[in-house]
Amino acid sequence: MSISVVILAAGKGSRMKSTTPKVLHEISGKSMLFHAIDAAQEVSSDITIVLYHQAKRIQEQVEAEYSNIHFHLQDAEKYPGTGGAMKGVTTQNERTLILNGDMPLITKDSLLALTAGDAEINMSVIKLDDPSGYGRVIIQDEKVQEIVEQKDCNEDQLQTKTVNAGIYAVNTALLEKYIPRLDNNNAQEEYYLTDIIKMAVDEGKTVHPVYVEEEEFKGVNSKFDLSAAEEIMQRRIKTFWMHSGVTMRLPETIYIDSRATFEGECMLENGVSIQGASHIIASHIKTHSIIEDSHIENSDVGPIGRIRPNTKLVDTHIGNFVEVKKSTLTGVKAGHLAYIGDATIDEGTNIGAGMITCNYDGKNKHQTKIGKNVFIGSDTQIIAPVTIDDNVIIAAGTTVNKNVEKGSLVISRIEMKTVKDFFYKFFDK
Repeated sequence: MSISVVILAAGKGSRMKSTTPKVLHEISGKSMLFHAIDAAQEVSSDITIVLYHQAKRIQEQVEAEYSNIHFHLQDAEKYPGTGGAMKGVTTQNERTLILNGDMPLITKDSLLALTAGDAEINMSVIKLDDPSGYGRVIIQDEKVQEIVEQKDCNEDQLQTKTVNAGIYAVNTALLEKYIPRLDNNNAQEEYYLTDIIKMAVDEGKTVHPVYVEEEEFKGVNSKFDLSAAEEIMQRRIKTFWMHSGVTMRLPETIYIDSRATFEGECMLENGVSIQGASHIIASHIKTHSIIEDSHIENSDVGPIGRIRPNTKLVDTHIGNFVEVKKSTLTGVKAGHLAYIGDATIDEGTNIGAGMITCNYDGKNKHQTKIGKNVFIGSDTQIIAPVTIDDNVIIAAGTTVNKNVEKGSLVISRIEMKTVKDFFYKFFDK
């Protein structure tokens, strides 16, 4: 059966206490809504997102990352609530799966389970050890009979541990029939999507309960929920990559972005942070180093190294307290205490301690190009734009502000002066 997906993302998310829309808060480098879209794309090509609060901002960010997504603006003033969000939504396929944009942990397997079978409605349910505060889902003969809010439950119903997980797969024709019939005759004066369950049961339709894992269906409604979801997502990401051959020392201290990828035998030591769409190939990232949106191949970084975005390291050693930004280094050694920005450095070159590329003049960034087998002494400043050819020696303490020809020695130092017995004269006054 063909599937359409509707993702509800219209809410204000006031409990997040943030000017950022709830569904745009990030988990492992990606907005919650984007995680939901990724899961939806695993099962459908017809995806509609329902928006209201900060709709333009959310739509712009989605369109910057995805194509072929449909958008529907909820008339929340006239039709508030989850049922109101579905008013006016049209889908293309026989069955419609309704998701929530604040459920970033859902997986393809769960969505496939929710869309399987021939029941008119599949409804996600969770068994909780302590269902206090939740409406109970009453099930008989593997069919949902009703949803009863806790305050309306009798003593027997209160013993029920099955609750609504909030996701539904509904035959589209049935949805088109029931949504226009929803009303707001309740204490909140909202239109509830759950009312379609009662309509279906009253008409003798089959509402099939699909038991799901609580972890996947956790809604994120606060910064605390966000942190809990982050922990779960990080555990999944690191488990996947360790099974794929990445070694991690104290993995609970490591952060890996959901967009990051690894190849070959990689080693991540404790405290490492791999951010953005970084790609690490057969490399060793040492303690407390940060990699941001960069390509690291057959190299080692750290401890306490920082590789900033748009950097490519190949066959390169980056030591402690070295920062590299928007540069390409091939076969380079930079052992300690250096800043390399907007540079291209070729194989065999050694970067001494305290070397910096002075790439910013206060208005613009400038390029530094360093060739092969260049020895750069400690405490050297290279003022861009500048090109240093192959086989050059730059003496410690030198400031380079002109291009350097192949085979040269560059040295710029003030002559050292010694004043005999000055110490005693200065302090004996």
